[in-house]
Amino acid sequence: MDETFHLTPLDVRRYDFGRTLRGYDPERVEQFRQQVAEELERLTRQTQELEAKAKGFHEQLRAFRERDKALNDALVSAQQLRGEIREQSEREAQLILREARGEAEKYLEGSRNEIRHLHAHIAELERSRRNYLAQLRVMAERQLADISAAEQVPAPPVPAPPPGIVVPPEVRVAPAGRAAEE
Repeated sequence: MDETFHLTPLDVRRYDFGRTLRGYDPERVEQFRQQVAEELERLTRQTQELEAKAKGFHEQLRAFRERDKALNDALVSAQQLRGEIREQSEREAQLILREARGEAEKYLEGSRNEIRHLHAHIAELERSRRNYLAQLRVMAERQLADISAAEQVPAPPVPAPPPGIVVPPEVRVAPAGRAAEE
């Protein structure tokens, strides 16, 4: 629209064409002016409505653009956060793996030390067992030798029981050199 010239329905209704002798039919001019004024009023209302709608649409568009920007910013932030979380998770996973491997190595080393200790203890027990068996063999051989020597020595004579003591027949011992009476 040209900003220098605004024609309003009131301007059309008040405009005076002037009178001439051979001019237009005043009734028809008046009727046409009335139609033009009404059309201008309708167009003015329609323009105002359209401008109001346009203003509303511009406001909605601005709001949508702000939301779009906010959503894009949120999306970018979420993607960055996802990347950071992924990186942090991977670092934590690597740390956990390193710690687990370290713990496993400590456990394995402890188990190896325990196995070496147990092997040494078993070897010590085996030496102790052999020593014990050797000592037992020596002691058993001595006792067998003592038994053999005791069998070689004659038994001493058993004194007769004092008078008044009755000895049962199965316990009686024969005087030296004789068998017990049965």
